[in-house]
Amino acid sequence: MSAHPSIPPRVRVEDDRTSMHPAALRRAFSDHVQFSRSRDEEAATPFDKYVALSLAVRDRLVSRWSATQRGYYEQNVKRAYYLSAEFLLGRALLNNLQALGIESAYRAVLRDMNLDLNELLELEPDAGLGNGGLGRLAACFLESMATLGLPGYGYGIRYEFGIFEQVIRHGAQVERADEWLRFGNPWEIERPEYAVKVGFGGHTEMRTNAGGSYRVVWHPGERIVGVPYDTPVAGHGNSTVNSLRLWGARASEEFDFALFNAGDYVRAVQAKNDSEVVSKVLYPNDNFEAGKELRLRQEYFFVACSIADIVYRYKKTHETFDQLSDKVAIQLNDTHPAIAIAELMRVLVDVHHVEWDQAWHQTVKCFGYTNHTLLPEALERWPVALFRRMLPRHLEIIVEINRRFLREVMDASPGDPARVRRMSMIEEGPDANVRMAYLAVVGSHSVNGVAKLHSHLLKTELMRDFSDLYPERFNNKTNGVTPRRWMLACNPSLSELITQRIGEGWVNDLSRLSDLVPHADDADMRARLRLVKRANKEALVPIIKNLTGVDVDPASIFDVQIKRLHEYKRQLLNALHIVALYLRLKRGKHVTPRTFIFGAKAAPGYRMAKLIIRFIHAVQVVVNGDKQNQSLRVAFLPNYRVSLAEKIIPAADLSEQISTAGMEASGTGNMKLAMNGALTIGTLDGANIEIRDAVGPDNFFLFGLTADEVTERKRHGIPGRVALDGNEELREVINLVAAGFFNPQEPDLFRPIIEELLGRDQYMLMADFGAYSECQEQVAAAYEDQDTWSKKALLNIANMGSFSSDRTITEYARDIWKVEPVQISVPSYTSDGSE
Repeated sequence: MSAHPSIPPRVRVEDDRTSMHPAALRRAFSDHVQFSRSRDEEAATPFDKYVALSLAVRDRLVSRWSATQRGYYEQNVKRAYYLSAEFLLGRALLNNLQALGIESAYRAVLRDMNLDLNELLELEPDAGLGNGGLGRLAACFLESMATLGLPGYGYGIRYEFGIFEQVIRHGAQVERADEWLRFGNPWEIERPEYAVKVGFGGHTEMRTNAGGSYRVVWHPGERIVGVPYDTPVAGHGNSTVNSLRLWGARASEEFDFALFNAGDYVRAVQAKNDSEVVSKVLYPNDNFEAGKELRLRQEYFFVACSIADIVYRYKKTHETFDQLSDKVAIQLNDTHPAIAIAELMRVLVDVHHVEWDQAWHQTVKCFGYTNHTLLPEALERWPVALFRRMLPRHLEIIVEINRRFLREVMDASPGDPARVRRMSMIEEGPDANVRMAYLAVVGSHSVNGVAKLHSHLLKTELMRDFSDLYPERFNNKTNGVTPRRWMLACNPSLSELITQRIGEGWVNDLSRLSDLVPHADDADMRARLRLVKRANKEALVPIIKNLTGVDVDPASIFDVQIKRLHEYKRQLLNALHIVALYLRLKRGKHVTPRTFIFGAKAAPGYRMAKLIIRFIHAVQVVVNGDKQNQSLRVAFLPNYRVSLAEKIIPAADLSEQISTAGMEASGTGNMKLAMNGALTIGTLDGANIEIRDAVGPDNFFLFGLTADEVTERKRHGIPGRVALDGNEELREVINLVAAGFFNPQEPDLFRPIIEELLGRDQYMLMADFGAYSECQEQVAAAYEDQDTWSKKALLNIANMGSFSSDRTITEYARDIWKVEPVQISVPSYTSDGSE
């Protein structure tokens, strides 16, 4: 006992910061309310309590985070670096609670304090640093790397404003800034001591040394500073905590005192404002020249910071670059970070004076490239003039890479100048462009697609010339999603039911879901699954009402299409079918009750996509407003995002995966919905093919043209109006829309849609409408038999084990990165602070 009773006992920081004991969890929460938020518990706001809880959870991640990085250094492991312009993270608190295994403990602690964990979870803003599947995939991959114990890092941009907040006004999308950082971010840690200076513009100078060899020096015309912000990425059920490092832009000089003292206050801070716009907003509208320039600046900014960081980390334990590719694997998530290849060459050759051939050998062995699109227009091309002005040294490097590469092409295919032109990284013409995808392919030892069909089309169509030259580089890595977020966290009742039947091992080994197959014949299991689905649907009903004002019936089919708005994803096909059902209803025909649920954002500059949103809303107004209609409801839920998807997916009965065959690289929403018990209606596109193979054709509603049939139809130039012959229902739908029925105030509003459909019908909506409508009749008939539907749903869940991102990342690590798991251990503390 202390000789001075008034002096409190010594605080054991390790205990309260790391202990999982309920008493320590409560103290940690209360301490953060008082000392991090400067509040007593009575005065603390709900947001104060959310932040305090997040910080208490982060404390428990930090010791594991430090141990993880220490373990990687001590064991001198090879690391995988994932470069992505997008990380659609969503909320972090619940996933981190579950990863640490303290969700139930904190629920009890908070309940004793008259607090509801669910209410605090809803206060966390989505980290919307992505546009759609690309960014969400990156987030799933980082979580799987940590869960598998793989030494992995994510690199991206800390956008001050993420994907825009979507507001619907008079049926039209209006974009508002997504101020996700308005109240700070309790998960990130700023690391200004690791800031990186990034150059732009200027000129290059060739210098010759005493030995007669030459080197190039780049003199940038301007510099900005990249400041890293680190976010912990926790593995589920282990001690691994990896890092996501996001770069924020800062001015190299915050303030021009000379201008300020001269009274020019605006110009005094102009440089600061110009610099920091680089990380201001996700994906500026590149329909304008200024937007194109900003996007290229963004891409080079985060790539330059990341390569500098990777090289710095490597140089801490290595004197030469002979082992670079033995310790570094860099994965390019699509073409956005492809400039990293030229940047690594610049750093090796210009800064560290590595001989070109050795630098190129190491560069190619370091890089892997994941292609995410089969749309040629989506492959990035940058004007040579823009490149020359913004990144003069990188253009020189790309030109030299291209010169050497084209020599290789000519040697492999002598007398074939057309092939040389096709494969050149510099697209010649009056407006010459740099083809970034070609740089990515040539500069990487691995090029992968993200579904079997996508990878096949990548090799045989989009990149055929490159596949002929480098067949060993091309491979497939079918996408996956993390079951921790997309089942355990978002669908706890289903997760509990599964665990009751087959144990909890499925959470980290999704292949064990196959143990559910025998239970599909169990009537009690099917009945329980129906109860789970009904409860999830009833939970979604008030959310729909709150967001849209629409009352929906949980007994109806919840028909769900939630994804980025693009013409090839064919939300318009879905909407046209709704019109057809509405017309049947008006004729007195029976229509199985359905609630059509949409969630989609259109790119701000994508006019047709935004017009389709207006059309869906116009249909929604007419269908929902018809008092004679008791069967159909349409609900477009605004501001679709990760946290909203987590509420919709568990409630879905039918998953709309209806993209034009051959255009969707993979899709991951199809996986999330199927593993939560939704049946799929879809085309033979992307990962749909593999999902159908896995769950069985009897448990998948298939329709539509194949990719080969789409190609053939396009080759013949068959117009969409041909589909009207023999399909009177389609003709009636088109005529109704064309007559302005859904928007009589502006009868010509939807004319561009009609002209596209009747004309080239690029995305085959008219061609596929008949098959889609017929398939939807099969859906309606199947839903009438609820017990059989439940069996199909259970077989979907049971056969989705291969669509875990754990499987995908295991394949990347084994086949591309050559990265091994690392065992991380941390000291465990008891409630009294002793080890």
